Amino acid sequence: MITLALPRQRSATVTAFGIVGFAAAVAAASQIALPIPGTPVPFTLQPMLVVLAGMLLGPTAGATSMLLYLAAGAAGLPVFTPIGLPGIARFFGPTGGYLLAYPAAALVSGLLASKATSLGGRWFAATIGIVVIFVGGLTQLMVLNQSLTRAVQLGITPFAALDLVKAFIAATISGPRIARKPD
Repeated sequence: MITLALPRQRSATVTAFGIVGFAAAVAAASQIALPIPGTPVPFTLQPMLVVLAGMLLGPTAGATSMLLYLAAGAAGLPVFTPIGLPGIARFFGPTGGYLLAYPAAALVSGLLASKATSLGGRWFAATIGIVVIFVGGLTQLMVLNQSLTRAVQLGITPFAALDLVKAFIAATISGPRIARKPD
């Protein structure tokens, strides 16, 4: 019987380009930020790209790409949304919790997607990754507003439905895969 073995390993060079590419893609997505009335958190496509990084690069490389993105922003490069404080100060503002959750979200979505062989499984992986981002954002907003209810109103309610759509798009883009061992 003849079987076709698909390569499961990427070269280090391809992985490095993927890490830098996704960090750059998240930085580019941050520049298109739509302010939402009544909340300091803008609408962006960043969460979709964060989970997609984990799903396409794998959990370790996906998380590494988000760490690179955060390091670039902390160093003062203009990679964060144009709305808000510059550089490392952004981590202490209303969107800081979301940003700091990016590496964990890429890791979680990458781990879950590595076991998913269906669109539904990939959608679940992407959705849980976005939930990780919400938990980070909610925690920061709760500290800043001293109210869980207010934090939910500002940081989850305006975004939840659209983020389910973003998760579905990420699941679709990540394409069908044979379950593989996470990196």
